[in-house]
Amino acid sequence: MILSVYAYGQPVLKKVAEPITAEYPELSKLIADMWETMYHAKGVGLAAPQIGRSIRLFLVDSTQMMEEGQESDGIKRVFINAEMLEQSGPVWSYGEGCLSIPDIHGEVERPPLIRIRWQDENFDTHEETFTGINARVI
Repeated sequence: MILSVYAYGQPVLKKVAEPITAEYPELSKLIADMWETMYHAKGVGLAAPQIGRSIRLFLVDSTQMMEEGQESDGIKRVFINAEMLEQSGPVWSYGEGCLSIPDIHGEVERPPLIRIRWQDENFDTHEETFTGINARVI
């Protein structure tokens, strides 16, 4: 089901989202609906607060952004209760958009490397370093 994407200025987008557990109601359906919503909106990432849920859940699919010969592959993953552990490297500017701010794009500076810890949809814990476009999308 395609969900409504909340626009910039909505209070839910300003709140610190809450962690969730495996008992969160209808989590699998929510994740499936978020994928459908993100693809319908032609996005590469979507966070639960953007659809009105103040929980620590986001998903990304950067595979569509990768070009042949790039040094890294794209990722398609669900991130639950993610924690930023490290950001490093000289910031680089890249044109970005946001589904909550439709039709507006701008140059955003971000570091090229991040290391995060998160849980997947099975609540298995992972820790990984991401670089380049993948770091930016996350």
